[in-house]
Order: sequence, then C-alpha cells, then structure tokens
Amino acid sequence: MVSQITRGIKISVSTSFEGTYFKNYRIQFAFTYEITIENQSKDSVQLNTRHWEIYDSLNDIEIVDGEGVIGKKPVLKPGEKHTYSSGCLLSSPFGAMRGHYNMVNFTTTRTFKVVVPTFRLSAPFALN
Repeated sequence: MVSQITRGIKISVSTSFEGTYFKNYRIQFAFTYEITIENQSKDSVQLNTRHWEIYDSLNDIEIVDGEGVIGKKPVLKPGEKHTYSSGCLLSSPFGAMRGHYNMVNFTTTRTFKVVVPTFRLSAPFALN
C-alpha cells in the first residue's frame, strides 16, 4: 500500500493482479486498485475531477481525465473517508499509475489538487 497526504487529504492505494485475458487477439493483464480518500483537514471538501497517467512497460502512457470517481463526486466532511475500487488492462505484466484529483474546499470555495502517489501494477508470476 502507498499513501500520501496533500493539504490534509490522505490518499491510500492498494493493488491486485486479477489475471490475464484475451482482447482483440492480444493478451491483456488485468489489475484492480482500491483507493481510500480520507479528509484529515478541518474543512469539508468535494472531489470533482480525476486525472490518471497509466504507464505500461510495453506501451506509451495513457492519459485519462474525467468527472468524479466511478460516477460519484463524493463530499467528505472532516474525518470522513471514501473508498472505491476500479481497474485497468495493460499489455504487459508490469506498469504503474499516478495522477491527481481536483477538489474544492467548501470553506474557502477554492479548488485544489490532491496528488495520487505512483503505485505499481505487477503480476506476481513475473517477479523474481
């Protein structure tokens, strides 16, 4: 698990390898990740958008931008947490992801960026 705190918002990530699949006549490696967003600040905040950089050891970087996370824009009061799971397919057994969330602080009405630390995606059978 990796964690990072930005402006009182703690992001924790754990990953899992789910298996291999064939898609478009190519083998794909499936990974899931679980992210917990914890508001350790004194203000209520809302997650509005996300930005991902997905690194695949055999491909270029894939950039994904979107609204919320899994269809939600969670509001977190001080001390609250939001946990969700998602996943990605890679063309190799190794990769990584990193990114950020754009959030709004309800007290100041300012938008701010919360860093999602780089987390590795690796199939256990491919490790030494």
